[in-house]
Formats: sequence, C-alpha cells, structure tokens
Amino acid sequence: MASMRRARKPGFKELEPPPIPAHFRCPISLDLMRDPVTAPSGITYDRRSIEAWLDMGNATCPVTNRDIGSEPELIPNHSLRRVIQDWCVANRSVYGIERIPTPKIPVTAAQVTEILSEIADVSGGARDESRASELAAKVKGLVGESERNRRCFVGNGAGRVLAEAFVLWSSARPGPLEGILSALISVSPLNEETLQVIAVGSPSALRSIVEILKSGGLAARLNAALLINQLLVSSSRERAAEADGLVEGLFSLIKRPISAQATKAALVAAFRLVAYDKRTAARFAELGLVPLLLEALVDADRSFCERALAVLDAVLSSPRAKAESRDHALTVPVLLKKMFRVSDMATELVVSALYKLFKGSNGEVQEGEVVVEEEEEEEEEEEEEEEKRRREGVIVEALQLGAFQKLLLLLQVGCSGETKERATRLLKMLNGHSGSVGCVDSMDFRGIKRPTQSFNK
Repeated sequence: MASMRRARKPGFKELEPPPIPAHFRCPISLDLMRDPVTAPSGITYDRRSIEAWLDMGNATCPVTNRDIGSEPELIPNHSLRRVIQDWCVANRSVYGIERIPTPKIPVTAAQVTEILSEIADVSGGARDESRASELAAKVKGLVGESERNRRCFVGNGAGRVLAEAFVLWSSARPGPLEGILSALISVSPLNEETLQVIAVGSPSALRSIVEILKSGGLAARLNAALLINQLLVSSSRERAAEADGLVEGLFSLIKRPISAQATKAALVAAFRLVAYDKRTAARFAELGLVPLLLEALVDADRSFCERALAVLDAVLSSPRAKAESRDHALTVPVLLKKMFRVSDMATELVVSALYKLFKGSNGEVQEGEVVVEEEEEEEEEEEEEEEKRRREGVIVEALQLGAFQKLLLLLQVGCSGETKERATRLLKMLNGHSGSVGCVDSMDFRGIKRPTQSFNK
C-alpha cells in the first residue's frame, strides 16, 4: 500500500524491478526458477521445464547436449532455492516480488509401492474401512500435487490396485467407495486391464458405480460419470451398457445438473450408450430426455450444444423420440437456430436430426428406415397416417422458418459427404411441400453470415 501511495505523488517515478540474476533463471524457460533441480549433466533447471522437455521424448541435456536418459534422477537444488527465496524477500518491500514457496518433495516409487500395498491389504484380509478411505485420499492428494507424481502412481500400477480395491469394497461395505473412485479418476485415463477389472471383477462393482451416479456426493457423481465414459469406450463396454439403472442414472444427472462438467460428462456417456445399444434410445425417450434437451438447447453454450445435439440425434433412432420431437414446439426452431451459429459439428448434427425427422415423407423410404411387414402395415395403417401427418407438419414448419435457404447455403459453403447427401435429400423433401406454404418466412435466416471456414471435417 505504501508503494501505491508513493506512486500517486506528482513527479514520482515508478521503480523498475531488478533484473533476475542469470543463475536464477531456468536455461529452458529463462524465467525465475521456482523448483530448481540438477540433472545428471550438472546443469540446474526448473523442474517443470526440464520435465516438460523430457516428456517430449528428449533424452539429452538442453545445455550440454549430453545423454541423461529418458527418466533421469533430478536432484532438488535446495541451496540455490534458498538463495532465490532470500533474493525474493530482499526485493519484496520495494519491488513487490513474492517469495517463491518451498516445493513439495515428489513422491518416490518406493513410497508409491508402499501406499498401494497397504491399500490392497486394508481392502482384502485386513479390512479397515477408515484406513482405506484415508489412503485413497492420500493418493488423490499426492497425484494432484504434480504431473510427476501422477506418472509415478500410474507407472507403479495404481489403476489396477485401486480398481481391485473398489471391487472388493463394492461387495461388502460402501464406505470407502467414493474415495477410491476419486483416486481412480485422478490416475485416469485408465488402461484396458484396469477397466476390465471393474467391469468383470464383480457385478456389485457396476451396481455401485450406478448407485453413486444416482445418489452419491456431488464430486462422486461426476467421478462416476467420468468412469462410465471410459468403460463405454473400452472392450468391456457390453457389460457396462447392461448395468441396471445406468440410463436412469445418466438421465437424472442431466435433468438435475450439479455442475457443467458433470452434465457434459453425462451427455457424452448417454451418447456413447445409445451409439452402442440403440435400445437405450427408447428408454431415454420414455424418461423425457427429448423435451429436456430441447429446452436446455435454447440458451446453451457451444460445448453443451454440441453434446446435447449429438445425444438428440442419437436418440432419434427411437420411434418414440421421433414422435415426441415432431410434436414439440421447440424442435424445428431450435434446430434451425443452431445451424451456422454454434460450430461445424453442430450444423452437421442438426442436418442429421432433421433428416431423421423428415425421413419417410412423400412415401419415400430412406436408408436405415425399418420397413414393416405387410400384415403389420394393414393393422397399423391408422398410426402410419398419423405419423405421416406429423412428418409433413415438421417439413412445412421447417419451410416456414427458412430451412430451404439454410440448406442451400450449407451446400454452397461445403460440408462432409454424408451431410451433403442428407442436405440434398432434405431439399428434395422440402421442395415437394413448397406448394403447402404460401409465404416462406426466413426469420431465423436473417442475420446469418456466411461462414469463413470450410465445413469439411
């Protein structure tokens, strides 16, 4: 505050900060070293800079070009660090230079092995719930301190040990499960072996994950969604997709958001689930996902829009979802509004969704549409007429809101081959109903600027 008051006085000249001594600077970043470590070559670097250099695949000293190996022992230079701290303190009152904090000592492989061994013990024969929770929290804390610590835990098999501990506790008491799950996520991404332990180790493990997803703590529900995402893209996705209550758990996380990250994780998981098992689309539709997504899309940010549109497009493989979308007042306005205004991906997802909603109009059966048996056609003729009326209503509404112009613009600026084919078919369907619309109102088309970038992926 004193220096600020002096700065306001007329004629006061602001002091320039002193130059950083050359031996205080990291040879790589040229910034003041906060955690000086000495490499086998004898040169001292800031830990973050030299570790980033090694992570890029380099195995030589940047200054001497000597071979130091891909995983050299980096010895903390405590003497230099204390000198740097003294220099900071000496210049703090005049120049406002903050003292660098004393860095925490990185965890060693021996320490990691000891921690993981104890986790296995207290989760197996010893069975100590309190100690298991304590050790899981310790793992998460150490991993969060630095990327080096995270790599050390991952390299020493933390994923598998934690997965086995989760399986063991899931079949007994749920006490430490949320803590172990949190530690598991901290060492993510998990490898196939670890994910397989969770998926096939015990049916209770998947049940526990779904239970946490539905009713766990706020952080635990996010962690459950993140783990489910990994399971759904692993070789164990079949078992994960069949977990009882998974659809309901993901839906509840989307319907009652606890954080933006959790909602987006749930949307990605829902998309992956429907993409793997089309039958889940009907269940999501029954729960009311379609109106939920449409209402959320109105004022959503780009990241949410892309995920929500992907899920909406995926669930439209369900006849019920199609029927609900065709009847919902927001469907066509929201979809057309998102064209060109979010991202190339969002625009292509909109075209895909419209294609599914229009499909079958004008007596046309598009690729991928299920053709029912002749006897079923006769029995359900009335229902099909109603479906046709709904499809045509959507097409007419799209015409009124400027869909024809937007699709033409999309073909002009370019898009992927599949999207181009769908847009062309949509234009044919729209053109076939142009006589039903007396005046085309392109209200949402006004103000659309031609994108400067190509839509080609």
